[in-house]
Amino acid sequence: MSFLAPHLRAALAAGEPAILVTVVRAEGSTPREAGAVMLVTLDASHGTIGGGQLEFHAIDVAREMIGSGTCERRLDLPLGPHLGQCCGGRVELLLRRAGDTELAALSEVEAREAISRPHALLFGAGHVGLALAQALALLPVTTTLIDDRDTPAPPLPDPVSFEQVDDPETLVAKAPAGAAFVILTHSHALDYRLADAALRRRDAAYVGMIGSATKRARFEHWFLARGGAREALSRFICPIGGKATRDKRPQVIAALAAAEIVGHVLAVAGVDVAPRRLKAAAISAPEAKFGAKSGAKLGRSNRAA
Repeated sequence: MSFLAPHLRAALAAGEPAILVTVVRAEGSTPREAGAVMLVTLDASHGTIGGGQLEFHAIDVAREMIGSGTCERRLDLPLGPHLGQCCGGRVELLLRRAGDTELAALSEVEAREAISRPHALLFGAGHVGLALAQALALLPVTTTLIDDRDTPAPPLPDPVSFEQVDDPETLVAKAPAGAAFVILTHSHALDYRLADAALRRRDAAYVGMIGSATKRARFEHWFLARGGAREALSRFICPIGGKATRDKRPQVIAALAAAEIVGHVLAVAGVDVAPRRLKAAAISAPEAKFGAKSGAKLGRSNRAA
């Protein structure tokens, strides 16, 4: 899942004006929560405040601001028929020309978010592991693909890292609290050891293992024989991805498992942490610090902003 700061940094370096659009208030049924942010330039947009006519309107207003030199505007929009939306809620948007101050605030917020994002450790770089890494790359999760085989690192999306380790169990012990452990290695024996280590931690948001009902039953017998707590097995997911389909193609398993994983980790981490921080960054600084009042034109004193 990408961040906005790199796009803003690139725009400023190129001398391109950019507008940050922030949902500062959301009431009733709305497509995004307060704190959702997007970045608009003359020829591109990054992030989303919910899509549809609301977003199209915000982009149009942002580009009008770029053309006129306006530094800040607020829009109070009911999401009804006149806007071509049927949500029925209401949103307030803050549109602000972005400069170095906004870049610093956004970078700080996104750096904190990156650190606080839940972690997903995928053990096994086989077909399903690779497909799952691709699926999770789009989501607000820090994903690491791990394999114990001496093979070259597979091609992965930029947000996903790869580790080749001789003893993957050591990474279970080092993982932060609230992590997801997804076990899909080439070895049933290794799968068992990894699941055992993850379940004994007691602070994992998700412990899942690829397999069948038979594999689960055999693991449970093995786990209990080693002194594992029966209560821990209530937190153990095998097979992964639920029972919505019998389709066993790696990409299908990965899509279903990704939804399952992100539901667990965000429930533990708190899904609205990042939006709250982005909202605070957007509205907390005094207007003088940003060099503009609502509806003001861009003048000599605020060209850097």
